[in-house]
Amino acid sequence: MRYAATPGKRWASGFGHFLVLAAFVVFTAFPFYWMLITTFKSTLDLVNTSSNPFLFNLPPTLDNLRVLFFDTQYIRWVLNTLLVGFIVVVITLLLAVPAGYSLARLSGHWGKQLAIGIFLTYLIPPTILFIPFSRIVGWLGLQDSLWSLILVYPSFTVPFCTWLMMGFFKAVPKDIEEAAMMDGLSRFGAFWKVVVPLSSAGILTIVIFTLTLVMQEFIYALTFITSSSQYTVSVGVPTFLVRGDVYFWGSLMGACLIVSLPIAVLYNFFVDRFVAGFTVGAVK
Repeated sequence: MRYAATPGKRWASGFGHFLVLAAFVVFTAFPFYWMLITTFKSTLDLVNTSSNPFLFNLPPTLDNLRVLFFDTQYIRWVLNTLLVGFIVVVITLLLAVPAGYSLARLSGHWGKQLAIGIFLTYLIPPTILFIPFSRIVGWLGLQDSLWSLILVYPSFTVPFCTWLMMGFFKAVPKDIEEAAMMDGLSRFGAFWKVVVPLSSAGILTIVIFTLTLVMQEFIYALTFITSSSQYTVSVGVPTFLVRGDVYFWGSLMGACLIVSLPIAVLYNFFVDRFVAGFTVGAVK
């Protein structure tokens, strides 16, 4: 026998949910608030230990953004990062989507073993692959070029994204493809017009994952690029805004805030598809 909850219990339950949600919002939004307030704080306000670090104790200033945009090549670094990210995303999609579909439809023992082997290559630490990649980059004459990063980054985006898309394609029933081919579509037509749209969440996951990885990768970008004009954000910002034991905290936080906000907005708009992409790919 079920009993209806009293108004007091419903109010307590709703208030408890509100507290949990409020705590989660504060926890997730605090890094952005900290970056925002630090960006516009003056140096004296930042270094004064007696000041309240969560508020403006002195009038806000734009000096930190001036240093970021006029004393460094920050805009150039952002453009370099976007260029590398766009090309790597295209390469990853062109390789991972067909490979994932092929492995999803390849039944039997060898199909499973091949899929596991491709995923295991993603788990190889970058430091192990550093020497062979350096030899390849040198042999191709791509030192100090963004093309070296475009060549290297797909080596760890394609395996993971292939494994991810394989799980998505396995979730699409074969009967749908067969029905589409019976209606006159070819195998490729059924794949392109039926299977790919049904797997849009996985494709979106690949795009977000690849862009995030390109923006945060540091080791290869630091090693293969030596000219400041060819730096990506992950290398240029700490290289020019950390000088010995002097940290330009305001400019650092401003640089991080500018590049992180678009990613956060992208995650927020497509969070349901992004979660579905990882969960379906992982379960399958």
